[in-house]
Amino acid sequence: MTHLCESNELPEGHSRGYRHVLLVRRAGRVYAYLNRCPHRNVPLEWQADRFLDESGSLIQCATHGALFLIESGECVAGPCSGRFLQPLAVEERDGAIRLLPANARDT
Repeated sequence: MTHLCESNELPEGHSRGYRHVLLVRRAGRVYAYLNRCPHRNVPLEWQADRFLDESGSLIQCATHGALFLIESGECVAGPCSGRFLQPLAVEERDGAIRLLPANARDT
């Protein structure tokens, strides 16, 4: 497991970037995706740790404005509609958020 951050560094309704990982906390749950847009394979954020649209309800690609559902990573608007962000498995335990090894993500 790779330590990404402490749990308190990702408050409710916020997003953070760690290495090539995008984290979002919504309704108490942590969602993790590879920080790459499926349209052009570019990072999603427009400023450090800024991955969400103005409403805070969708992940937004800074390059072309594509919008993705936080819960599934599905693109619902923009040039990659119907495609998905690549989900990553994380674990939140003992006050920390950790990325699970690749082989553990497939189970």
